Amino acid sequence: MTKKSKTGGADAQINKLREQIDALDVKIQAQISERARLALAVAAIKQKEGSNNYYRPEREAEVLRKVLERNQGPLSEEAMARLFREIMSACLALESRLRIAFLGPEGTFTQEAALKQFGHAVETVPLAAIDEVFREVESGSAHFGVVPVENSTEGVINHTLDMFMASPLKICGEVALRIHHHLLGKGNDLSGANCVASHQQSLAQCREWLDANLPGVKRVSVASNAEAARLAAADVGTLAIAGDTAAQLYGLHMFASNIEDRPDNTTRFLVIGTLDTAPSGNDKTSLLLSSRNRPGALQRLLAPLAKNKINMTRIESRPSRQSMWEYVFFVDVDGHMKDRKVAKALADLEKEAAFLKRLGSYPKAVL
Repeated sequence: MTKKSKTGGADAQINKLREQIDALDVKIQAQISERARLALAVAAIKQKEGSNNYYRPEREAEVLRKVLERNQGPLSEEAMARLFREIMSACLALESRLRIAFLGPEGTFTQEAALKQFGHAVETVPLAAIDEVFREVESGSAHFGVVPVENSTEGVINHTLDMFMASPLKICGEVALRIHHHLLGKGNDLSGANCVASHQQSLAQCREWLDANLPGVKRVSVASNAEAARLAAADVGTLAIAGDTAAQLYGLHMFASNIEDRPDNTTRFLVIGTLDTAPSGNDKTSLLLSSRNRPGALQRLLAPLAKNKINMTRIESRPSRQSMWEYVFFVDVDGHMKDRKVAKALADLEKEAAFLKRLGSYPKAVL
């Protein structure tokens, strides 16, 4: 068989496969359009009932969990979830385009978390500080906000926790974002670099890599990774540690990828809003507690959780800011406030706690 005939046979096979792909594309597009029409029908019913809550976190979590259960490859679970998230985002935008406030500027990991949660068919609003995100949502100027709350390497973000003490907002969802840091710059090589800029947490998360690879280069802490990328775009002597979004936004070269010291480096973000989220079947509840001033107070405070077999997944203490040496506790537990066991535990907690605030029940992060 000649080389030409072999090539011709391969071309024929490829053309046949492409015809099958084209036929599938027609079906997929038609089914997406039908899904959008059904979403609009749901919106019309809600409008007649006087409801404007088009976005339901528990419903989206349920859909994504079913997507992952059905997935048999070859696409990864993350890729499949991202595709369906974008379909849901586009369908929701036909009903009402969401306005999402986030800790900016543009190009931060918080923006990536917002887009992972809500898809790209939303308007994202960058704000300069966490308290500004809270105020934007409280005023009704944004439907929801996204703020960081803890990192698996560097721990909790105290400012976010402190905001819940006075804010009426609730936690409506959470996003777990795997953080990959890249070394970015405008030049063609690293020879002219005189400093590395990034947020202080990112510098800490890449400390070992920087020690080994750029030991003599000054490290500069700035307000955000996006700000570091902006500085690097303006000065070839400045390198930035930032993510994919910042690299694309500021047109930077990637000199090294995934330079974080821990490959499982993950940041947890909270979705804040005014919505009471219904049970999704796999939920988490966040509480704000303070104990009475007496011996064994913390043990007494947490006893109702153990008594009702409620799993506590996290506890953090913060100064109450009411009087010296008084503390409040931020607690996460498995389950939804409407679950029988959780409801019983909360009723018992109210009797024991000096203060109890329900910050919200919401679906656990799907991925």
